Amino acid sequence: MSGAHSMKAFTLLACLCGGTVFAANHGGTYKIRADQPQQVIKGLGFEIQSDSIGSGNAGMPDEVVAVPHDLTATEKARFYQEMLHGFRYARLAMGLYLRGNDAEKKHIVERYPGQMDDLRSMQQVSGIEGFDVEYWSPAPFWKQGMTYYGGSIRATDPVFFNAFGDAMVDDLRYLQGHGLRIAQWGLQNEPAVGLAKRKDQKRDPLDAKQSYASCFYTPKDYAAVLKVVAPKVRALLPDVHIHAPSWDGPAGPFAAEIRKDPELLKNIDGWTWHQIGHNSNDQIDLRDKYMQGADGKPVYQNEFEYQPWDAKKIASPFMNTGQALMNWMVFENSPTWFWLHALKPVTNLEAAGYSLGYWRPAGILQKNLRPNLKVGHWEFNPQNWNAIAGFLKYLPWDSTRLTVEESTVEYDQRILVWRTKEGKLGIALSNRGVSPYTFHVAGAGVKTLVGHRYTIAALNVALGHKSGQELDITVPPQSFEFWTAR
Repeated sequence: MSGAHSMKAFTLLACLCGGTVFAANHGGTYKIRADQPQQVIKGLGFEIQSDSIGSGNAGMPDEVVAVPHDLTATEKARFYQEMLHGFRYARLAMGLYLRGNDAEKKHIVERYPGQMDDLRSMQQVSGIEGFDVEYWSPAPFWKQGMTYYGGSIRATDPVFFNAFGDAMVDDLRYLQGHGLRIAQWGLQNEPAVGLAKRKDQKRDPLDAKQSYASCFYTPKDYAAVLKVVAPKVRALLPDVHIHAPSWDGPAGPFAAEIRKDPELLKNIDGWTWHQIGHNSNDQIDLRDKYMQGADGKPVYQNEFEYQPWDAKKIASPFMNTGQALMNWMVFENSPTWFWLHALKPVTNLEAAGYSLGYWRPAGILQKNLRPNLKVGHWEFNPQNWNAIAGFLKYLPWDSTRLTVEESTVEYDQRILVWRTKEGKLGIALSNRGVSPYTFHVAGAGVKTLVGHRYTIAALNVALGHKSGQELDITVPPQSFEFWTAR
């Protein structure tokens, strides 16, 4: 399927739909094919900052600056119910936001009292299914230099790999012992960090002098470790979803190394990308790149946010975020999609691009992005939260995406259609353009659909109802709409 630029042969085409003529670029025709189901959409994920990190991701302070820890009891409950409810997965950063150690520094445990209790309560009250347990760094014993910061694993022989794998499984048992459900597992977040440098920044975040927890792997070592550890994880957790490599999906050297070993490949359930701050158009134009080498396994994004320099590239992060989510599911057939942080502290200068909301830690703050926010309280970040809130509310877990035939594949106007497990139809529409856009939707069926609109300024605005085999839905600029069966 080609992108909008290759589809401009349709520019002079007017679509006669339901007695109304739509000029090109102001409307399009969309036919729902209920007879062509696609992937099951599992649900969405987020990351939780359950320990401290410095502003600008510089350092891991000893002081406890963490959620849910810092929130008052009332604010914890509101956080679980108003923001986290609807998410399926919580990404848990081992060695970073869970970075305590046992006496030998072989195993990761809580760093402060009550950390595990908070995570368990978050899981129970919010209703998330479980955690995506992923290492930013293994415990220091297993690394060169005996530190969470930078470096690589300290040996590559079979005896070391076996003991290393057993230690990682013990980490999972520790989480289970504290009541955490484990839904997904990944060996290493961004294993290429430190192996390549970016020349477009004065302070290189991919330098080997990484200022927060990381572990560098060559593709060969990554595959070798995974070959030993993955079966051990699977033996403990038969239903766990094992993904790789949390960096460059199936297209890069890490996946290529995995594919060399058929037995190892069998233990990989999905390929994960980090395309941070990318334009959602990439999922249309570069579909072949993102799907290359997938071997029939699902491909998805398990981290999305905006770095400070992304503001120069993305005109509307609000619209881009929601359309990125939609495009991953439509063009890459993704079963899930992850935002980065639920909440970031008001002291973190990158919080605006990283978070769905802000919280206020205790103490005297040198920097405060939200000076009116009370200690122990949190608030939404509309730029990011409003872009995905409708999907959390109206796209239930385990819904099946339906094929949609589009008259023109537009960059700025997108459609996502699904059917719930109960058989109810749902439609998400977006308009990133500067003028209203009319979606003429055929094949919706005769059931009544109820509409709600989301903008950067307003959530869940009621739009009334529509019914019939064909629907005309005009979406204002810079907005998302959700039309769901009663």
